[in-house]
Parts: sequence; structure tokens; C-alpha cells
Amino acid sequence: MEAIVDILKAAGEPTRLRILALVARGELSAGELSVVLGQSQPRVSRHLKLLHEAGLIERRPEGAWVFFRLAVDGAAARLAAAILAETAGGDPVLTRDLERLSGVHAQRAAAAEAYFEAASSEWEALRRLHQPEEAVEARLVELMAGRPVQFHLDLGSGTGRILSLFADQAARGEGIDSSRAMLAAARSRLDGLGKPGLAVRQADILSLPFDDASADLVTLHQVLHYLSAPEMAVAEAARVLRPGGTLLVADFAPHAFEELRAHHAHRRLGFAAGEVAGWLADAGLVQRAQDTVHPADGQSGLAVTIWAADRPPLVQTASPATARDATTPAARSAA
Repeated sequence: MEAIVDILKAAGEPTRLRILALVARGELSAGELSVVLGQSQPRVSRHLKLLHEAGLIERRPEGAWVFFRLAVDGAAARLAAAILAETAGGDPVLTRDLERLSGVHAQRAAAAEAYFEAASSEWEALRRLHQPEEAVEARLVELMAGRPVQFHLDLGSGTGRILSLFADQAARGEGIDSSRAMLAAARSRLDGLGKPGLAVRQADILSLPFDDASADLVTLHQVLHYLSAPEMAVAEAARVLRPGGTLLVADFAPHAFEELRAHHAHRRLGFAAGEVAGWLADAGLVQRAQDTVHPADGQSGLAVTIWAADRPPLVQTASPATARDATTPAARSAA
């Protein structure tokens, strides 16, 4: 009961309740919350500290910044959801906050646009090599058709495209990337989806901040060729995959486009199908599909191979007593 009282005390203050309503709609930094709330950043930070200590919000450092979002697990998360369900009406203070939040989202979009404008020549060169992209994405979606996803983890999420691809299928999704510029671009994309269950964070895909068996779907889309030890990324992805879950990998088939290594930091010029299949098997996964998507006739670009592999479901084994009972005359007679 004391823990519940502490949670309610933390939430039971006007500014902190406003913060909960805002971070329930997506990740925000302390500075962004300060702008929306019209309060000083030190004051907002004190409120955030209390909410975090109560377990109501999650805190994610990213360089010199720290981002916050509503907690997703535990008693505090359930209580926060119940409290926020009562704030769904047209409260004038919350309405004003949401208007200011729209302004923050617009600033994010402008920053992302400026970043891609500055790197436009490089992006155009890379985009010409990704001609089968729509066909690749269609195949990824097809491979997960009819499979419920509670938690989608996208490794090397870049601009958040693959997160958004499964946004309607996954109850919750999270992207991991090491680049702050990419994370900013991804947040701008996710803001426009209106899906509060989607988020991104800065982390190392070779040492993920997640427990074993925590994700139903893990994706590695055009990531492995940047890594010096891509097999380690596959093993780490498999570690966090739940029994019955799926790992989807999409990357270039072997090619000789040396410019990618010389000018775009590619460490590997594609992967043989059997090489990645071997890593999947070594990680304890069972491959169920492997396809290569080629550019359409008359188009330039590189072929992309897709691998889908599943973590075998847990097998229920009979206890020794049950096994003995099954061999008794009565059991055999009943059978």
C-alpha cells in the first residue's frame, strides 16, 4: 500500500499530471517539456525526478540530452494509464499543452529536414542503390502476416522507416540507433504516426539494454554491412527474441560496388545467403524463409536478400510422474 500511495502522491500534482499526459504521447526531453509547460527547466527537472523515482516515467540519456516517456510496465504504469484515462476530456490546460506540443513536433520536423537537406547528395546516391526497397518492405510485411506482435525491436533503426512499417501490427515498438541525428529524424517520423507505443533510443546493438526473450519481432534492415562483427549483432538479436518470435534480416547480396566501402562506411560488400543462414543457426534460430529481391528490369540498384528465422517455442515436457501414469494399465485402457 505504501508503494501505491507514493505513486499517487507523485502523480497528484498539476504540473506532474500535465507531464504524464504529454509523455504518454511520445518521448520528450526536459527542454521540450519546459517549452510546452512554460516553466523553467530546473523546475521541470525536479518534477521529472519525482515521477521517475515513483516508476511513472522512463528516463533515457542520449548524449547531453535526456528523454522521458511514460512507463510501460509495472503497477505505476497501470495506475498512470487509469489516471490518464480520466483526462481525456477537453481540459483547457491540457488542450493548450497539446497545442504547444504540436509546435515542438514541428521544430523536430524542421531539424530533420535541415539534416537531410545538408546530406541530400549522399542520400540520393544511396537511394539509387536501394531500388528494390518497396518490394523488400512488402516481403517483410508478408513474412509477418497473421502473427501478433506485442513488442517490435528494430536494430539500427535509422529514420524509423521499419518501425513505422509494423506500427499497426505491433502493440509496442522501439528503435535502437547510435546516431543522434538519425534518432531525431526517427522521432520526427514517429510524431506524425500518432502511435504513443513507438519510441527510439540511443544504444549499442551489440549490447542491447533489454532482457533475454523480451521481443516478439526483431528486425535488422540494412545494418549488418556497417558492422565489423555482424554475426555478433545476429546473436544479440536472437538473445532478446522470445520463444516463437521472429528475426527478420534484410541486407545486400554480394556485390562489387567498392564505392560503398570507400565513401559510405560499408565494411562488407553484401552477404552470401549461406553465411547469414549459418549465423542464424548458430544463434539457435530456425530459418523459415530466404528470398532475394532484384531491381526491376531497366532499373539500377543492388539485390537484397531477406532472411526470416524463428526462435523455437518452448516444448512442454511431461513430468516423470505423468509419464509413469501414462504407462499404467488403467491409462492404457482409457487410451
